[in-house]
Amino acid sequence: MRQTARVLSRQPGLRQFAGAYKVFARWTHHRLPRGLFARSLLIIIIPMLLLQAVVATVFMERHWQMVTERLSGAVTGDIAAIIDMLDATNGDHQRDIVRIAARDMGLRISIEPDGELPPPLPKPFFGLLDQVLAEQISEKIGQPFWIDTLGNSRLVEIRIKTDQGILRIFARRSMTYASNTHIFILWMVGTSLVLIGIATLFLRGQIRPILRLTRAAEAFGKGQKTPEPYKPRGAIEIRRAGLAFVQMRERIERQIEQRTTMLNGVSHDLRTILTRFKLQLALIGEGPEYEALNDDIEEMQKMLQGYIDFARGDAEETTGTVSLSALLKRQKDDFELHGKEMNYTISGADDVTVRPNAFSRLVSNLASNARRHADRLEITAVHEQKWLKITFDDDGPGIAEELREDVFKPFLRLDNARNLDSSGTGLGLAIARDIARSHGGNVELDDSPLGGLRAIIRIPC
Repeated sequence: MRQTARVLSRQPGLRQFAGAYKVFARWTHHRLPRGLFARSLLIIIIPMLLLQAVVATVFMERHWQMVTERLSGAVTGDIAAIIDMLDATNGDHQRDIVRIAARDMGLRISIEPDGELPPPLPKPFFGLLDQVLAEQISEKIGQPFWIDTLGNSRLVEIRIKTDQGILRIFARRSMTYASNTHIFILWMVGTSLVLIGIATLFLRGQIRPILRLTRAAEAFGKGQKTPEPYKPRGAIEIRRAGLAFVQMRERIERQIEQRTTMLNGVSHDLRTILTRFKLQLALIGEGPEYEALNDDIEEMQKMLQGYIDFARGDAEETTGTVSLSALLKRQKDDFELHGKEMNYTISGADDVTVRPNAFSRLVSNLASNARRHADRLEITAVHEQKWLKITFDDDGPGIAEELREDVFKPFLRLDNARNLDSSGTGLGLAIARDIARSHGGNVELDDSPLGGLRAIIRIPC
C-alpha cells in the first residue's frame, strides 16, 4: 500500500486517473439497476450494442465508403468523358451528346454558355457524398465545380465550368451513393431486438425461481406462511439452493415444535404442582405464613409464564391484520386510567400485517414500561411502503447508554435502571426484541428528547 501511494504521489497522471475512476464507480453504483433481472439484461444488451457499434463503424468506414467511392468515381468518369466529347467537337454535337448521356449513362445534362457557378452551399453534417464527389471531380476533371446533394432527395446536381460554359448534370442519387445501407442497419437492429426479446423470456424463466425462493425465505424469516407451498424449480444450482432452504426450514420448524411440546409439558406439570400447593395452603387455613407462601406461589406462576413466553416467542401464531389506531387507543386508555399522559400520531396506512397477539404484546410491553417509570409518553408510528417504525419517547429515568445493549440479554436485571418485567425475571426486553426479530425487525434504545428513554421498533411489513 505504501509503495502504491508513493508511486501515485510521484505520478500525478495516475493519481488523477484513480480519482476519476472512483468518481465514475460511485456514479455507476448509484445509477445502475440493482435487480438481478435488469443486470442480466444489461449483461446481454451492452455487449450486443458494442458489437453492433463496432460492426456499423467498420461497415460505414470500409464497405459504405468504398461503394460510394466507386459509384461516384463511375459517374465522375462519365462526366469527364462527356466533357472530352464536348471539347473534341467544340460544342457542335451537343444534342447528340445529351442524348447519349441520357440513354447510355443515365445522366441529364444541359449547357449554359453564359452561366456562372453559384456560391458554395453549406456542408451537411454527414457529408460523405459531398466529400467523395468533390475528391473525384478534383482528381479526374480538375475544373471549378459546384455540387448540391441536398436540394432534391432523389437527384444530385453537379455544375462544372468548361470551355463551352457551365455544364449542368443531374444524376440519380443511387448512381453516386450507396443508398441501400439502411437495409443493413434495419436487419441488424431488427435481429437484435428479436434476440433481446428471446433472451428476456429465457431470463424471466430463470429468475422466477430465484424470486420464489426469495419470497419464501422472507416470509419464513418474518414468521409468515406463503400462500402457496414452495417447490424448488429452475436450474440445478437454484434447485440445490431451494432444496437446502426447504430442509433448513423443516429442521427449524421441527425444533420449534419439539421445544413448544416440551415447554407445554413442563408448564402443565409445574402448574399441577403449584395448584396442589394452593390447595394444601387452603386446607391449612389462615396463618402467619399463609400470605407469604401464597405470594411466593403467585410469583412462581408469573415467573413460569414469563419463561415459557420467552422460550415460545409466539412463533406458532399465524399472521393477521392489526389496526395501529385501535392498538394505541387501548394504551392511551390504560394511561388515562392510571392518571398519566400519553399521545400518539400515525403516519401512513393504519392496518399492518403482523402476528396480532405477539405484536400487541410487543407494543403493550414497551408502553406499560413507560407507564410504570414515567409520567408522559409520546408514540409516533410511521408506516411506509416496506417498513413500520414506532417510536416511544418518555420522560422517565431512562437507561444508561453503556447498559442499553446488555438489558436485552435474558435473565439480566438492572438494579438502578428500569426493567420491563414486573415479575422480576429479567426477560421483558429480551421478549420484546425476540418478538420484533421474529417479524424480521428489531428493537433499539436511545435518548429521548423528553429526557427519558426512547424505544424504537422497526419491522418490515
